[in-house]
Amino acid sequence: MPIFLRLSRFIALAAAMLLPTLGNAADKSLLTEDAEAALQALYKHHAGAKALGEKSAGILVFPKIVRAGFIVGGSGGEGVLFKSGKTAGYYSSGSASVGLQAGIQSFGYAVFFVTEGELKKFQRSKGWDIGAAPTVVVVDAGAGKEINTTTAKDAVYAFVFNQEGLMAGLALQGQKISKIK
Repeated sequence: MPIFLRLSRFIALAAAMLLPTLGNAADKSLLTEDAEAALQALYKHHAGAKALGEKSAGILVFPKIVRAGFIVGGSGGEGVLFKSGKTAGYYSSGSASVGLQAGIQSFGYAVFFVTEGELKKFQRSKGWDIGAAPTVVVVDAGAGKEINTTTAKDAVYAFVFNQEGLMAGLALQGQKISKIK
C-alpha cells in the first residue's frame, strides 16, 4: 500500500479520535460553557471583538479546532451560535487539505455576524464555507485592537485565538461550517 494512502488513513483515524461529538445534553452544556468562556477571554484580550460583539446580531464561537496533517491534513471542531446572549444552535467546522504540511495544532475562532441579514443567510444555508464567503474579514490580533463600532464597516468578521501547537501557516480558508441536528 502506498505511503500516501497509509498516511491518509492514519490522519483520518487520528482526527476522528481527537474530535468530540455532541451526543447528549451534557455534551452540549459543556460545549456551551467552553464557547462562553472562550468568547469572554477573546473580549478580555481584544477590545475590538467586544465592540463587535455588542452590536452583532449573532456570534458563532468554536472554542477548539484541532488541525493535523502530514501531506494530507484536516481540521475539525464544534461550536455554538449565540444570539442575544442565548444559545441559538450548534455547529461543526471542518476542513481537508493536501500539500506540503506537517504538524498538529489547535485554535479557536469566533465569527461575528454584524447584520441580521448576514446571520439569517448563514442560518438558512445548508453548509457555509468561510473561505468562499467574500464578505468575511479575518482579523489578526494586531488589527483586532483597531476595530470598534466606528471602524467596523463589513457584515461578517472572524477572530482566530488560542493558537497552540506546531504547523506551518494557519488560515480559515476552506473551513466548512454545518449545523448539528
